[in-house]
Amino acid sequence: MHITEQGQGDPVIFCHGFPHTGYVWHRQLAALSAAGYRAIAPDLRGAGRTDAPAAIDDYTNRAVIGDLLALLDDIGAERAVFVGVDFGAALLWELGMRAPERVRGLVVLNNPFAPRSPKPPGYYWAKMAERHFLHMQYFQEPGVADAHLAAQPREFLSRVYYALSGDYHYLDVWQNPPGMRYIDALPQAPQFPWRWLPEAEFDILAAEFERTGFTGGLNWYRALDRNWELTAEYAHAAPVAPVYFVYGENDPDMEGFSGRDPLETMRATLPDLRAVRQVPGAGHLVQLEATEAVNAFLLHALGELTV
Repeated sequence: MHITEQGQGDPVIFCHGFPHTGYVWHRQLAALSAAGYRAIAPDLRGAGRTDAPAAIDDYTNRAVIGDLLALLDDIGAERAVFVGVDFGAALLWELGMRAPERVRGLVVLNNPFAPRSPKPPGYYWAKMAERHFLHMQYFQEPGVADAHLAAQPREFLSRVYYALSGDYHYLDVWQNPPGMRYIDALPQAPQFPWRWLPEAEFDILAAEFERTGFTGGLNWYRALDRNWELTAEYAHAAPVAPVYFVYGENDPDMEGFSGRDPLETMRATLPDLRAVRQVPGAGHLVQLEATEAVNAFLLHALGELTV
């Protein structure tokens, strides 16, 4: 597992999503290092310079939680504060239930906690994908999306980052019919630099996917039904660690993938939800779109968690 780290002090571990690497946290690493923390951003399984095993079962949350616990052991830490977005957020919700003794606190961006669904997620995607394009369903067949995305990595990344941002309404992608390629369902992205992403930073992210392709990240989607199977014992559980939740006003996961009232669901199910903050105008990569607001929220949370 490849990690990037900055600073010394109490450990804070950052978990990314798809299509990202640990680099999406580089602005947070700099801020936390300057504030006296040891900030660590691994490339999670299948991403960047970390190993990408072939088996789908190697991408379950249970498997990757093993990586995170091994990382804690490797740095000699009993506990850490964990920060996550997208798949990294879902990973942390499960970490908080599987290994609560290793979690000092959770800071989660955009992807709220919800109790385990009555049926596996693939059941719901198949229903939705009968009516419109849905990327989760498109990603399921091994090799198909892998080839499409690897053929145009920079084009795909620029389009999907823009579509997920607060500068576009992502659910407009659902106006496209089933059966098309994701890259064709996404909007044309504006030229760089963007307001929140300079071309030099995009180049660093794109270079990793040009080198590795996308199969490692796509396997996280293919493992989601397996995650559901492996969490039967947690069907009525919730993380007990202190939770701080920050989200973009225009985040598509909050709008279209998290139920009718995700904030109320969290308030009803999480025993120690300490703070909820909305960032006006931001979308899914809120830590890049609104870096100062997210860094301030993080530092406030850490100030409470590490006293």
